Amino acid sequence: MRAGNGKIEINYVTAGSGPPVTLVHGVGSNLEGWDAIAERLVRQYRVIRMDLRGHGRSSPIETCRLEDFLDDVTLVLDTLGIARTHLVGFSLGGMIAQAFVLAHPGRVEKLALISAVAGRTPQEWANVQARARKVREEGIASVVAAAEDRWFTQGFRARHPEVVARRLEELKANDHRSYSAAYSVFADGDLGDRLREIRHPTLIVTGEHDVGSNTRMARFMREAIPGSTLQILPGLKHSVLLEAPAEIAGLLESFLAA
Repeated sequence: MRAGNGKIEINYVTAGSGPPVTLVHGVGSNLEGWDAIAERLVRQYRVIRMDLRGHGRSSPIETCRLEDFLDDVTLVLDTLGIARTHLVGFSLGGMIAQAFVLAHPGRVEKLALISAVAGRTPQEWANVQARARKVREEGIASVVAAAEDRWFTQGFRARHPEVVARRLEELKANDHRSYSAAYSVFADGDLGDRLREIRHPTLIVTGEHDVGSNTRMARFMREAIPGSTLQILPGLKHSVLLEAPAEIAGLLESFLAA
């Protein structure tokens, strides 16, 4: 299905019935990244997924701001007539979820931040800015090998090479200008100084060995957001949606039902 406002078209899908749960993917991914999670959640919830602008089957982009991604979420929710939703974001989607709940607190019931970032150190800023420059100057293929190592554990790569290969091919298939614009939003954004304003029940999840969305940042978010809860997944890196979908789905089911 498509939601449009005359300037941008956003591809989205919805399934299931019950309280709405909106899932927001990471940079260079698309709504299919949530397939295994959505398959579980639709048993109890109305699950909404979208391709952010510049991703999947949505409109390509050349420039972008974080606020534009908030508009994508708003457009889909308004199209569906959903006034209030649980909101779950992965990686860049976690940053979008943080920004959305700060901008539209009345539209969010509960918040889940998976492999998200906030409160970057100067070195972490330098690392992500260097990757953004590399993407702009050399293209997506230049960061694929490093992404494979950052995202997947060695054991998973050995057991499921086809899953890893498919994810990396999906990454390389992104439109270069769209991906560069979206990655710049991720590299430039950080809402760490505003997280204390969030008053919603919040679940924070990250992998023990995720170097980009690391445990220090996860603990920073836990301390900043009043009443939030933190789950660190032992042994995992960044791509927890692919490596541990049953565990992620279970954490979400427990959190949303509490």
